[in-house]
Order: sequence, then structure tokens, then C-alpha cells
Amino acid sequence: MIDTIIQASLRQRFLILLFGALVIAYGLWSIARLNVDAFPDVTNIQVQINTSAPGLAAVEVEQLITFPIENVMNGLPDITEVRSISKAGLSLVSVVFEDTVDIYFARQLVLERLQVARERIPPGMGDPEMGPITTGLGQIYRYVLSGEGMNSMELRTINDWLVKVQLRTVPGVADVLSFGGNVRQYQVQVDPDRLLKFGLTLDDVTAAIEANNTNAGGWYLEGAQEQLVIRGTGLIRGGREGLTDIENIVLKTIDGTAVYVRDVATVEYGAEIRQGAVTLNGDGEVVMGNVLLLKGANTKRVIEAVQVKVASLQKALPQGVKIVPVYDQSDLVDKAVSTVTTALAEAAVLIVIVLFLFLWDFRSALIVVCTIPLSMLIAVIMMRWFGLSANLQSLGGLAIGIGMMVDGSIVMVENIVRHLSEGDHRREPLVHRVLRAAQEVGQPIFFAVLIIIVVFLPLFTLQGVEGKLFSPMAFTVAFAMLGSLVVALTIVPVLCAAIFRKTMREHDHFLIRWLKSGYRPLLRFALARRMTVVAFAVLTLLASLAMVPFLGTEFVPELDEGTMSIRVTMNPSISLDQSIEIGNKLEQKLLEYPEVTYVFSAIGRAEIGGDPEPISNNELVVGLKPQTEWTTADNRGELIEIFQEDLSEYPGILLNFSQPIATRVDELLSGVRAQLAIKLFGEELEILQEKGQEIEAVVKSISGASDVQMEQISGEAQLVVTADREALARYGLNVAQVMDLVSTAIGGEAVSQVIEGQRRFDVYVRIAETFRDSPQAIGNLWISNGEGLRVPLSQVADIRIVQGPPTVSRENAQRRVVVQANVRGRDMGGFVEEAQQSLARNVELPPGYYITWGGQFENQQRAQQTLMVVVPLCLAMIFLLLYISFNSIRNALLIILNVPLALIGGIFALAISGQYLSVPSSIGFIALFGVAVLNGVVMVSYFNKLVLEGMPVVEAVAEGSMLRLRPVLMTATVASLGLIPLLLATGIGSEVQRPLATVVVGGLVSSTLLTLLVLPALYTWFPIYVEPAVRGPKAMPEDIPVQ
Repeated sequence: MIDTIIQASLRQRFLILLFGALVIAYGLWSIARLNVDAFPDVTNIQVQINTSAPGLAAVEVEQLITFPIENVMNGLPDITEVRSISKAGLSLVSVVFEDTVDIYFARQLVLERLQVARERIPPGMGDPEMGPITTGLGQIYRYVLSGEGMNSMELRTINDWLVKVQLRTVPGVADVLSFGGNVRQYQVQVDPDRLLKFGLTLDDVTAAIEANNTNAGGWYLEGAQEQLVIRGTGLIRGGREGLTDIENIVLKTIDGTAVYVRDVATVEYGAEIRQGAVTLNGDGEVVMGNVLLLKGANTKRVIEAVQVKVASLQKALPQGVKIVPVYDQSDLVDKAVSTVTTALAEAAVLIVIVLFLFLWDFRSALIVVCTIPLSMLIAVIMMRWFGLSANLQSLGGLAIGIGMMVDGSIVMVENIVRHLSEGDHRREPLVHRVLRAAQEVGQPIFFAVLIIIVVFLPLFTLQGVEGKLFSPMAFTVAFAMLGSLVVALTIVPVLCAAIFRKTMREHDHFLIRWLKSGYRPLLRFALARRMTVVAFAVLTLLASLAMVPFLGTEFVPELDEGTMSIRVTMNPSISLDQSIEIGNKLEQKLLEYPEVTYVFSAIGRAEIGGDPEPISNNELVVGLKPQTEWTTADNRGELIEIFQEDLSEYPGILLNFSQPIATRVDELLSGVRAQLAIKLFGEELEILQEKGQEIEAVVKSISGASDVQMEQISGEAQLVVTADREALARYGLNVAQVMDLVSTAIGGEAVSQVIEGQRRFDVYVRIAETFRDSPQAIGNLWISNGEGLRVPLSQVADIRIVQGPPTVSRENAQRRVVVQANVRGRDMGGFVEEAQQSLARNVELPPGYYITWGGQFENQQRAQQTLMVVVPLCLAMIFLLLYISFNSIRNALLIILNVPLALIGGIFALAISGQYLSVPSSIGFIALFGVAVLNGVVMVSYFNKLVLEGMPVVEAVAEGSMLRLRPVLMTATVASLGLIPLLLATGIGSEVQRPLATVVVGGLVSSTLLTLLVLPALYTWFPIYVEPAVRGPKAMPEDIPVQ
């Protein structure tokens, strides 16, 4: 089949060149339309269900709302996990599905079950709704509104009803969340004493407002020549006129005199009860908008569209109001993509130089170099077909493969040049000589490229985060290698036939002569001292394997996003005003550092759909200059230590350092905003609190532990009103009346809306603040039994301040508490192993309570277990392919021995560079296997050729090794130099690629050196057994044009 493809290509040379031109054109067209992201989206398929439950405490939210929703969701098909967070006034349930489930189908399943859940939630307690269709990378653009002379309520109104509405129209935007500022309400502050004076109740006020805010339609009135639309208008007007309309609503009439709302209440603009705020650069509160990306949309294009929309919106805003961007993910996208594209460009230059130095022929080097852009364009075309985006990992696959793309073409061109330089067939047409040379190496090239693709198969089997993170790399490597195979077997022979002369002179130039002069004595020594050479290789391998336990392990090196997030945890009972004050002080402190460009605090939570944080949590997002401009510290770790020491001077706060995207992804995947999550499951919150504190103390004592803290499940001050059933019975009252007073009178109720054009504002009825600003004042509020009897609340209820849980977390139908930690200065695997041993010794759990380990460690364990099974299977497949190619078990075993030889340099490179054994470094070893096997194929196939031609084994090995020195060194040098730029890169994302490049470069050094010496020595012991024969030339098809 391979011979037929080569023959057909040379027969239809014009069509092949036309095919190459079409690849270039279609590839460039595909590049312009390829999705561009910073990183692969690793978020799992999950649907979030948000339920607002105003006034309910965390335990009530769990019992009345969260549990019914969880219960109906647990029966859905293809679910992997259901977890929830219950906080005061909010329930958030996350339903996680298998990765094979379509997100829209998952939402449909959840929507159907939500109908059942709504029926199980007590009336008036909350209406569950699904969150936006976004991901961990979805917060792509943040802005603040600024306006001279405007307060936060006016700016929030502009954002809610103008800016948000317009930004939601941008294709690819899932939602826009408002954060900070005050939401305007028409507030009716009722005086209970005046209600008593006029014989009214709060229900009378709410009923009257509802009845006096309505429109009606009366269809049509048919006239003689026209038709009139009949309308009744009675809606409360907007603006200040609306306040007057509400004040003038009649509640009752006493002796012909009307009692108005204004007689029992004050009507004014007020702010909605809020649980969040945003401050910027220590200058106080601001109004922020957070643009969320629709799952699957093109990040770069959506951000560009948002920027265009923002520019047009600036003209429509009131005078003096501006939209000021504070976070733009396109900067991160550009920097991450630039890291890889720069490395690709540098690698391409290095490869061109190396090819020219080794081939010492401009035409040969030019033909081989053509393989790189053509293979890459084929890869881009296939990326677009398969829906892959251009991101750090997918482009990293091209960077890994750039050195391997030219391997097949190198072998092809080198063999064609050698044939053209031989004088035996000079009278034969050029195209026939090219055909013979190409067919001679066609099959080895096919199997060599196929082996490299097979080598990357383990990446396709990775699951979860690691699968989403590294499968794009495997896809692009496979696409590029398939492209290089197509180019090597079709376009390269055609270019050789078109560009090369009929006779060429092959000679060793100075570099090759110098290399051969050094290699020849080493080869003689290896063949003369075979046992010594093999023993040295075995001892070196054993020494490297002995180092593995000391390398340390981790999941993936922390990727630098160019920004920093500092999670500040304060007292659970802290007020919002106090949180804002602390946030301003921390911002001012951080801005003193020259590395910091901006700081904003996201305190508590935004509207429904945002992160469910209490006001005791503040996420500081810190913008940083490029690391080359830093003066306070040399790297991110040192800067974190300085910040931590400086900010820890403020009493009563806990700090956790991370990065915005990493934090959000960690939370979506494991429910925790940290690298490591130690989850304690059990039923009683008191026991979870006690044992959780013990676990926290143990983890803090372990070297490398950083930002260790337990989830807050106690310490929230709560004013609890407990109905006294006996007292209620004496007065003819019931519990519902007490609860109505708590929820409606004290908490307040939105009873209607004022419509101003497209804007909507609640009319909120509540007891005036002076009557509810203390436990004593609340106790003096009265309850009526409907028969004229009014009783103070304190006589029928117990009112006291207690400590309660601010949060109740559940996972898979069980309560749990999490101790989270980051690991710095040591490997994750070693840290967890030590922590597990220490917890087993020092913490004794009651029956029914148990611990699981989550976060990055869980991902690391899953990846390791998968690779331990799949990599041996992959090596077995490579062995099978080698056997099919050579039809010799001996040859297959001989070549597969290159794999352990490649391990030596990779392990030593990790140890010398101080890097850990991680998933990227494991992928580096996988890539290394392919190149190492390729070197073995090149050597052994030529040994076999010489032996088949009748040459004695030792002589064939000696001559074959010298003749194959150039292609072996070329393939190894090109593959390693292709990764040198990634090894030395310092841009965004280089941390993930560096371990991979380190392993491949180090492994190629040992693999190439040992292959050139150990493989020839071993071949003399295990040669191929054949009857000596000289293969005659293949018959040339008569229909191949010779011109």
C-alpha cells in the first residue's frame, strides 16, 4: 500500500503539488477561524441550581430547600456527584454528570426534576433556578462604572438596566452579573404604633399597595369609522412621582376621613438588603460587572465583541459615567498563546539551522523544512474539524511534535540523495531513481510515524481534569504526525523529483567528518567490549531508577496567570461595613508594592449565579506587572511570602493565596478553593467541627503546608425567635403568626413593582428600623389574633442570640467539612503521604465518620493509576508494530530496549533541574519513547538491509552505524532543539510545558548516545537470521512520466 501511494504521487506530480497548495490555502483560512483560548476548559459537565431563600439560616436552608433538591437529583442518569452549599438566604446545589453527557441535555434532565423539587419545597421558601451555562474559565471580563457626582445606587441602576442588558446581546455571553452598589427599592417603612392607632395591620398595608398598582385592558370600542383600544392605567408612576403615588394610597376610611399610607409609614428610596460589595484600589466601593462566557464559545472573539459593545455603550451612558475595564482575559489568552507560538518560531529557526548543517545542501534542507508548515497546517485543519481550540496545550502539542514532524522527511530525503549519488543507475530516469529510493524507506517511515502516534495513545485514556488538560496535546501531535506522514510519502518525493538533479554528489562535510571521527573509535570500543558497554548501560539505568523515589510527585506545576487572588477569611459574624473597611486597608497596603498595578475586593456574593460567598470572605484580585519588572521578589513564591507576612499583621484574618482561574476551577471541580481538600464526612456538625479542628492542627504541623484552614461551620451570631406554643395557645395565636412577623415585618417583603420603562424596582414593605434595631425592640413588636387582642412578641416567643453554622456543606447525600491547604516548597505526593500517616496516628474518628482526599491530589492519583495500566499496553502495541514491520521478535525486542535507555536521561534531567514527577513530565517520557524507538528503527532496519545483502554481521553493524550516524543524530538533535525554546521559556504557561521539555531533551541525550553504542553491541548477539541474498531492483512502472 505504501509503495502504491508513493508510486501514484510520482505519477501525478502536478496534482500532488496542487494538493500542497490547497493545504496551504485551506490551512491559512482555518487558522483565521480557529477558536483561541488561554487553556483547555477542564470544567466537568455540571448544572448549578440556585435558590434564594431570604431570611432563612443555613440549617433551615439545608433542611427545607437543599435536601429536597438533592433528593430528586440523585436519581438522574449518568450522575457522578451531587454536592451542595447551604448559607443564610441561599442554597447552591451542583449536579455533576459524566463527561460524555451533553450540557444542554443535562440541563433538560435537571429542569424536569426541578418541577418535582419545587413541589417539595414549602410555599414561599424559594424558587430554584438553574445557573448560567458557563465554566471555570467563564469570567472573561470585569469592569467598573465610575461617574462624578453619582452615588452607588444610581450607578448600579445604570449597570443593571442599561449596560448589562446590552452586553447580554453579545453572542457567546452567557450572563452578566452585577456586583457591588445598592439596588434601588421603593421602601415603605411602617410605624407599628401608628398601625395600632388606626386599627390596621401590616397585611392591610401590603394588600392596599398590591391593589393600587395595576393596569387593565378592555379590548376595543368599535366606532363608526375607527376602532379604539380600551386601556385602564393605574400603575404606580416611576421616579419621585412614584413615591407620592404610594404615599397617597388609601388604607381605610374612618368617619369619612381617609387613612393614607403616609399616615402610617415613611415612603422613600432605599437599598435592597445585600450580602456583597466591591472595593477598588483602596478608594471605597464601586459597582462592578462580571461578564460570563457561554460554555463552548470562542473566548477571544467574545471578548473582542464585548470590547466593541463597551465602546459603543460609552456613547449611550449619561454624561460623566464611564465603563472602566479592570480584568480582561484576552491578555492572558494572548500571553499564553504567545508563549507557545514564540517557542514554535524559535524552534523552527533552530531546526532549519540544524538541517542545513547536517545536510549541507540548500535544496535538501529546503525540502525537509517544507514539512514543518505543511504538517502544522494539516494539524490546524484537523483541529478545526474536531472542534479543538488553539490554546496553551494544543499548541504545545505542535511544539512537542515540531522536531518529530521532519523525521520521516529527513529519512526520505537522505535516502533519495544517497541513491542519486550512486553511479549504478545514472542512465535511469530521475523519477524512477527517486521512486526506488522512496519505496525503500516508505514502510519504515510509515511504521515509525505510526509508532509515535501510538506512543501518545495513553493521553487519550486520561480522564477528568488531566484528560481535558492533555488530550488536546495528544490530538495535535497525532494530527501533525499524520500530516508529516502524508507529506513525507507524497509531497517530499515529488519535490525531490522536481528540484534535485539527475546526479548528485553525496559527501561528508566537515561537521559529519568531525562527528564520525569521534564516533568511530567509540563504536570500535563498543563492538570490542560489548559486555562492558551493556553493563555500563544497565548500571546507569539502575542508578536512575533508584533516584525516582526521591524526585517527589505532583499533579501539574502551578500555572502563572499573571494575576493573584488572595482569599481573606474573617470572623463569621463580621458586618458588611467592617468587611469593606478591612478590604480597603488591605488594598492600600498591597498598592505600596511596585509590582502591583491594581487591587479589587469581591466581598461576599454578587446576585444569584455568582460565587456563593458570605460577607466574611473577601477575594482580593491583584494585578501584577510582568515578572521581569519585579523588584521586591524574584519569583511568585517569594512575593507570596512577602505579602503573607505583611498582610498577616491585621488581626483576625486568615489568608489563602492562589490565582483567579485556578481558584474557580478548583472550586467547580472539588467544591474547595485550594490545591488539596481533606474532606471529613459525618452527620453531627459539632463532631465535624471538633474533628475538623484536630485535622487542621495536624496538617499545619507538616512541612510544606500553606494556607491551611477549615471551612467555617460555626461562629455565626444568630438572633433566634423561638415560638412558645403554650403561651400562644393562651392568647389564641399560632406559630404561623409569629413566623409571619419575623419574615414580613422584621425581614420585609417585596409586595409589588414600580415599572420605569424597561426598568423594574421592588416596592418593599418593612417595619421601620427604629422598631427592629435590637432584640428588645423586636420583643416589643405586637401580634394580633384578629379579634382586637395585641400581644408583644416577647410574651409568646423566646428571643436570644446564639452561635450557629454559617455554612452547611453536603456531598453525595452526606454532610461534610473540608480542611483545605496549599502545598509550597515540596511535592504534593510526599506531603499527602506524610499527612495521611500523621492523621492515622493522631486523629481518631467516631463510627460513621471518614476522610477522603480531594483536589489536585485526587487528579494526580487517578492519572497515575491510568498511566500505570495504559503505558505498558502502549509499549506492547509498539512491540507488535515493530514485529509486524521487521517480522522478527529479536529485532522488536532489540528496538524496544531503547525505551529504558531513554528513561536514564529524563530522570537525571528532572533531578538536576529540581522538578517533580508530574503528569507533564510523564507525558514527556511518553513522547521520549517514540523518538527513542524511531532511532532504533533507523539503525536496525539498515543493519538488516546490509545483512540481507550478504555482509557479515559485525561488518554490517560497523558500516551501518557509520552510515546511519547522520540521520540518527539529525532526528535526535532536531527533536531536542524543537523543545529547547519551551525549556527556556518564561512566559505564561511555560511552567506546564517545562517538565515535559526537560524530560524529552534529557532523555534524548542519553537515548541517542546509548543507542549509537549499546544497540550495535546488542545486535551482534541477536542478528536477524536470513539466507544471504541480494535484492534486485523493483520493476519500474512504464506509465510514470520521466520528465
